[in-house]
Amino acid sequence: MAYNFCSSSILKWSFLITCICLHTARNLAQFPRIEHASTKNGGSVSFLVVGDWGRGGNFNQSKVATQMGEIGNKLGIDFVISTGDNFYYTGLKGVNDPIFKKSFTNIYTATSLQIPCTGAQLSPALRKIDNRWHCMRNFIVETGILDIVFIDTTPFVDMYFENPKNQRFDWKDVLPRGKYMSYLSKNLDLALKKSEAPWKIVVGHHTMKSIGSHGDTEEIVTHLLPILEENKVKMYINGHDHCLEHLSNQDGGGGSKAWKNNIHYKNHNDSTHFYYDGQGFMYVEITYEKAKIAFYDVSGKPIYKINTMVNFTESRVYTTTHSIHIHMYVWDYV
Repeated sequence: MAYNFCSSSILKWSFLITCICLHTARNLAQFPRIEHASTKNGGSVSFLVVGDWGRGGNFNQSKVATQMGEIGNKLGIDFVISTGDNFYYTGLKGVNDPIFKKSFTNIYTATSLQIPCTGAQLSPALRKIDNRWHCMRNFIVETGILDIVFIDTTPFVDMYFENPKNQRFDWKDVLPRGKYMSYLSKNLDLALKKSEAPWKIVVGHHTMKSIGSHGDTEEIVTHLLPILEENKVKMYINGHDHCLEHLSNQDGGGGSKAWKNNIHYKNHNDSTHFYYDGQGFMYVEITYEKAKIAFYDVSGKPIYKINTMVNFTESRVYTTTHSIHIHMYVWDYV
């Protein structure tokens, strides 16, 4: 079932978990906005990123959650971003499905994680069960120095429509597909053009570019990448490929099942800076002038770090993050 969200109001939060939803009601108004004012010295904003995580604690989800709590406590975080595929394998059957507590509430229990988190199920009733849960299909988080635009990428992917009998999506509010995709593209472009923040990040579920098992999502490259490039977006963060990955374009996962051992090294040999076929999560800290990014494995060990300046003129970062995996795509504009 798809749920409508108010599209004109500006919401404020004290705890956020962002959801990338698999279907949503069409609303032709501009994306809703959430304001987050940092209370840290210097106005920095920091958050964790996970994706593809809802395993009831299995496949190291609980271990990753424990380390997220440790890093969150040590470094201080404002919110958590989930890049989608939150409850395996068939999603939630309803708002009272025990999987919600089993895979979310009872897993992310650390004090440092009692903050806003965005996830993939749309029902506002879930927030009554756990008030950390903030979910909309397409929306914007505004922090002053950083605007994060969350975009529903699923309707762009052809395969979900080519074999409809094998899919579990409810498209009644998405069809006609072309009109809905046009709405998403136009509003993404509008949101980015109106943004005055020095940092702009776009979050979606599907890969933009990846050397992992799913590889590039050509539909996302075709429809969304030109919009990100035109508006000089600093990072695209996604899930889907169950890995920790950093790619850049110089021309210009939370506890889930990993170890797919299906890596396409030749796809982006010159632009792949890091790839880890295992479980973990990502930490991001943004100040006005620079960003610090770190990947952590299931034991909480930092396995990759990158520092970049706001005028890295302008580096595109693609990052993949699955509850255990994260995929980040950063790029340079010329």
